[in-house]
Amino acid sequence: MELNQVFRFDTFLVGANNRLAVTAARAVAQTPGTAYNPLFIYSATGLGKTHLLMAIGQQAKQVGPTVVVEYLTLEEFVEAFHAAVAAGQSDAYRNRFVNVDVLLIDDVQFLTHRREMQTELLRLIKQLQDADKQIVLSSDRPPSEIEGLDERLVSGFAGGLIVDIGRPDFETRLAILRRRAEERDAAFGAGVLEAVAAFESANVRELLGTLNRLVAFQAVNEAPLTPESATALLGWEGGEPPAAAIESPPAADEFSDFLSDVTSVLTRQVEEWRRRVAEAIMRWEGEGYRTARLEALLNQEAPVNAESSIRDFEQAIERLRELEAEMTAMDPTGAGHAVFRDPDLVADAEALVQRAREGLSPPPGPSALWTFEEYAGGESNKLALSAARAAGELPGRRYNPLVLVGPAGVGKTHLLHAIGNVLANAPGAIVACLSAQDFLDELVQAIERDRVDPWRARYRRVTALLLDDVHLLAGKERSQEELFHLYNHMAAAERQLVFTLHAPPRAVQALDDRLVSRFEGGLVAELAPPDRELKQALIRRQLTHRTGEPDGDLVDYLAARPADSVRAVLGLVQRVLGAADARGATPSAALARELLEGAAPPTPRTSVSLRASGVVASPVGMVKSREKFVWSWPNPAERLVEDLS
Repeated sequence: MELNQVFRFDTFLVGANNRLAVTAARAVAQTPGTAYNPLFIYSATGLGKTHLLMAIGQQAKQVGPTVVVEYLTLEEFVEAFHAAVAAGQSDAYRNRFVNVDVLLIDDVQFLTHRREMQTELLRLIKQLQDADKQIVLSSDRPPSEIEGLDERLVSGFAGGLIVDIGRPDFETRLAILRRRAEERDAAFGAGVLEAVAAFESANVRELLGTLNRLVAFQAVNEAPLTPESATALLGWEGGEPPAAAIESPPAADEFSDFLSDVTSVLTRQVEEWRRRVAEAIMRWEGEGYRTARLEALLNQEAPVNAESSIRDFEQAIERLRELEAEMTAMDPTGAGHAVFRDPDLVADAEALVQRAREGLSPPPGPSALWTFEEYAGGESNKLALSAARAAGELPGRRYNPLVLVGPAGVGKTHLLHAIGNVLANAPGAIVACLSAQDFLDELVQAIERDRVDPWRARYRRVTALLLDDVHLLAGKERSQEELFHLYNHMAAAERQLVFTLHAPPRAVQALDDRLVSRFEGGLVAELAPPDRELKQALIRRQLTHRTGEPDGDLVDYLAARPADSVRAVLGLVQRVLGAADARGATPSAALARELLEGAAPPTPRTSVSLRASGVVASPVGMVKSREKFVWSWPNPAERLVEDLS
């Protein structure tokens, strides 16, 4: 996997909670293989393990431009190994790491009970250590707490340095908030960020999610946030502010070129062009590529185009790497094909990838019926609607992930598909928009048919993933595991992620903590039941579609009726419209009252004396006061009056 350029040491804020880990990480980046080998970093999710691993890789490449860095998650390590074994390319897979100077492996906790992969990792670590190459690993727990881990691995990790990252203290939290706010050009009133930093966050992702909420809330409200309104908005409980730490970066050391010795020997023995060709052969053979084309050059007397031939050869390898990466995303089992190791077979590799592309049907997309134009906005959904529009306009950069939360029927699904329709208009876009239940059913079907790899590939090629009702995956360990890895793949590529839940992520029981942490690292926007303003907008729009200009009294009456969801509001309108169609009448407030309350329509009377006791009858036949009644007295002329005298 490519290193994320955002994850560098200069973007990692140092505090008392992570100072030791950062110091150790800088040391191994400056002099790989000599300081702490292996370096094992562990912490709870969301505290910066992946950031540090990638920062080590970035720094090592800056110190020594020829340093070869490889970053991969444990899951990718396992998938690539199985694909190589299936393709009969086990040796080529192992040779892949021969020339790696810094190997970074994330999420080692997934080694649990994987004996075969533990043995493979043990062999790889020994091989790299013997060659003075650096290994850095991360986990959400220390090695001793990884269930079923080989004691030889535990001992090997302990032979290097095991260091943890704790929760950020007050000063670190405040520094993070200030830097991120500055990066987003978001200005807050005095004391707002300090008030937010005073409340302890579980991790940095949660803290950044908090900042997202503040930015989004301030963007849709005219009044600026105050420390009191910010803490009220977040609804947190107290925290503790320990002392801060100041980062003191160590001085840089120069990294030597690993081919310098070979180069000096060859220079003394052969002509310059032969040295260049021989050097290229040694390099690419070491990485597992066939070098017949270069070897043929050495059989010539003095080819005038040696440099050009080497450039063409290297361009062919770059193309093979692009194709292999695409194949890995679509079908990891095909990524180990020998065609990706021969620069003379680029055309065959392109044909193989094209067949894989044609064999993958796109995942379900958004419904064209649900758009922003058809979505009614009001005070109860203002924040969510604003964030949804931003996610559609700046995918992967503004709010990623965007998590829409609320009870059934408040418009989450409509908003999800509206975002999807905007994203789908981008050139080359592949938008997956589906329910979590469909996601689960597809996975089960893929498992039954032994087609999990193509199923993964189908989703890894999408440019945006929008998943509805993610709470349906709660308690489904395999589905959540697949979603976790897909999430990481999408987030690393800065592709937009949108999810809906019926409750805030932390309130959903049996939802994986790693997913909860990632959801809360984006923006969690809640949709409340519709208020009167939103009800009126929905009712007016629905009636206008059917009747033209709606009856104002009918709109006001229906908006005053109890309805805890958009679905319920639209249901009321449909009932009234259906009754009006059945009677051939115009929809009215009187008809609605009769239908919804069982009130009889007003009937004309002749010569009726009304004694109202000051109560005014409604023009639509309803008494406005529930404490008073209107009595209709009979005409005395119609009754027998007895004379008692």
